[in-house]
Amino acid sequence: MQFSLPDDNDPRRLEVREWIQSHPSPSAGQLAESGYVVPHWPRPWGLDADPITQLVIDDELKRANIRRPFNPIGIGWLGPTIIKGGTQAQRERYLYPMLAGEELWCQLFSEPSAGSDLASLTTQAVPDKDVYIINGSKIWTTFAHVAKFGVLLARTNPDAPKHEGISYFICPMDAKGITIRTIRDMTGRESFNEVFFDDVRIPKENLVGEENRGWEIAKTTLSNERVSLSREGVMWGAGPTSYDLIELVRGVDGEKITDPLLRQRIASIYIKEEILRVLRLRMVGARVMGHTTGPEASIRKALADAHGRKLMELAMDIANATGMIHGGGPLAGLIGWEKGSGDTWGKHRTLAANDWISGFLFSPALTIGGGTAEVQRNVIAERILGLPRDVD
Repeated sequence: MQFSLPDDNDPRRLEVREWIQSHPSPSAGQLAESGYVVPHWPRPWGLDADPITQLVIDDELKRANIRRPFNPIGIGWLGPTIIKGGTQAQRERYLYPMLAGEELWCQLFSEPSAGSDLASLTTQAVPDKDVYIINGSKIWTTFAHVAKFGVLLARTNPDAPKHEGISYFICPMDAKGITIRTIRDMTGRESFNEVFFDDVRIPKENLVGEENRGWEIAKTTLSNERVSLSREGVMWGAGPTSYDLIELVRGVDGEKITDPLLRQRIASIYIKEEILRVLRLRMVGARVMGHTTGPEASIRKALADAHGRKLMELAMDIANATGMIHGGGPLAGLIGWEKGSGDTWGKHRTLAANDWISGFLFSPALTIGGGTAEVQRNVIAERILGLPRDVD
């Protein structure tokens, strides 16, 4: 694969630059309408972009300090699932507001007794005329307290084997009978939630795919989740990168770092970042060419999560006493999501000391969320190396 991007006179670059000149401070809606939010998606939501065009658009938007609308779970995980398994009516209703960041989404999958073993979920969905009645609970649901919609896995046939009898629903988060309780993590932020369902009525038109066939659709979501969580920033695609760490190194009191062991750690982090960047480009290339991203996503996520923790630990060692300053949060660089406002989309933000300390506190979650490190290694062992499954 060619990893160098086209030069500055490439027609694809010129086309994007012309659009940026006409839209120097584009709104989220303008970005969605242009197809630049997810260029590789099929039209009319994207541009059917090939891998190089996708990367050129990414590069030009980054140069212009234009940030895409914030809706990571919706755009990164659920949108592709709705395109693949949803009805045309569902695509027309949900995708454009999702792309514009107007309706934030969450994922209602994990349960107190069904996290890594997701197929063991027990939340029930019972059909009743033109609705399903939902009872049960979910946990660790990111953004549930600010989301407009969530995708919900619930069991519609309790007598079927655990990977069968599961259905996939679009759930309005303001539906009667839903109770949401935020969970404060050690960064001081409240992005995780418990969600309780007490006789919640979801219209049958919100079923995605066929009843009792939701596990197949959920695997598409999980595959996209692992791709999205493996993006450039070490906080699951957000936050700082190793290149930001280099800037931190250069700015620490204007001093040169002379300790040979510390210099070796910095060099090692930088090398691993380059390896992950190449893996990411390969995944993006495969994805936008229409190839299904399978266990390869588990390889990069397993590497990236451990890398993120080591990067944050190194940042704290470099920051010294500055590292004791606390504030902000691991998603602080993605300003604007808490209010659900589009006013801050596209604004450039510089990392501050409190972003590093909050990221450091958040980093232990990296090897747990989106499939634990142990689960990722099982996927790699069984589906790539062909090793036998673990003994239950």
